[in-house]
Amino acid sequence: MNGISSAVICLLFALEIFIGCNNETGKNKTSFNPSFKLIPADTFHFNNFVDCNMAEAWIGDTFRIFPGKYGEDFFWGDARDLKFASGKNPDEAFATPAKGFIEPSLPPNAPPGAKGLRGAIWFETIYQDNTDATGKTLYAVYHNENYPENLPYDSATGKGYKKDKWPEGLTGPTSSAAVCRIGIMKSTNGGWSWEYKGIFLEDYQPRLILRPVNISKTFAGGVGDPSAVVSGDYLYLFYGEYGYPGVYDEKTYDAKKEMEGQCISVARIKLSDLDNPEGKAKRWDGKEFTVPYDGIGKPIASLQIPTSNGGGPCSSPGGGFYWGPSVSWNTYLNCWVMLMGKATGPSWAGSSVHISFNQHKDLGEALHSQDWTTPKLLFDRPNYFLWYPSLQPMNTEEDMKAKNTCLRLGKKARLFIKNIRPEKSDYMSYYIVEFEK
Repeated sequence: MNGISSAVICLLFALEIFIGCNNETGKNKTSFNPSFKLIPADTFHFNNFVDCNMAEAWIGDTFRIFPGKYGEDFFWGDARDLKFASGKNPDEAFATPAKGFIEPSLPPNAPPGAKGLRGAIWFETIYQDNTDATGKTLYAVYHNENYPENLPYDSATGKGYKKDKWPEGLTGPTSSAAVCRIGIMKSTNGGWSWEYKGIFLEDYQPRLILRPVNISKTFAGGVGDPSAVVSGDYLYLFYGEYGYPGVYDEKTYDAKKEMEGQCISVARIKLSDLDNPEGKAKRWDGKEFTVPYDGIGKPIASLQIPTSNGGGPCSSPGGGFYWGPSVSWNTYLNCWVMLMGKATGPSWAGSSVHISFNQHKDLGEALHSQDWTTPKLLFDRPNYFLWYPSLQPMNTEEDMKAKNTCLRLGKKARLFIKNIRPEKSDYMSYYIVEFEK
């Protein structure tokens, strides 16, 4: 952890943010409205690569984190950066130097046409099987990216992608946009080795948004950037919805229709199906969870931005949508808390972090999974891209006794964000979030 100067501390305190009821869209149906404030803290730099939510768990008395990327990547290059670090408390694990991270055993990429892992992956959430008293049985929910070059279209299965009119990627005309999917891996030894279990959610070629429409330099489509929590007998997956809610055709393309099908959605799967997840998840249809894992569901309405407030479809270079949810249960507020980024330009541009609440512990009853408050501004840092915000436990007596993780937190939590500028990317924390009922 690095200290910051007293002058900067004074400036930060002078700018301390207390956010009340300034709803951004007014679409939420609940009066539930917790308050929160940002408390400036010593800057805490993370020492290794992060490009996703921070997946973590307590293995006995060891706090373990799993950041990084692994697998084949046609454009960015193959990676073996998905590693883990451990500590006797959260700060110790987060402060681990890069050389202290350990590479677990992960399954190799399968060849074209074969069943198995394809493309690159990032662990986004760890579900810890509560029937295993040792705490060593873990399920990793991962974000997966592919391209036509490594996952070509298969007419027999309908899976894979066609290169024709493929949209541009993050770094300009010579780069390619990826398609994202979400899958499951399993470990029975606390994360030292992992087994491929299959794809949780995906979209197929007909839903991809191509040129000349898609000029956002983000994704060609798909589902990704997930955060998963347990409620009852189900794992609920909150994720970004980036495809067209129907069959895409540039001649009949409707920007309003695309926008209505995006961006933060929810699906669920029975915990008992995690060992064989393919085809088992169900997406939300507007009333209940009935849509197949590869079907067209409906996003959470209160987490959409109307056009009057700058909302827009994901394929637009102007952005206008929330993405990258990070969900936790707050034991002090007795509610769910969601952080999310906001895309306001091409290549995931956006300098703000937003927060939403859901007071229903049982996400499976009625419309509970949809009852999120209208997002409020949590933090803004102009001239930066702010990605993957998350709330993290600290070394407090409360957090240590409860063995809190990013999935369960209390009255105070450390705010981590990936801060991006052209010359540097830094996953770091410089605020504590304190909640009030």
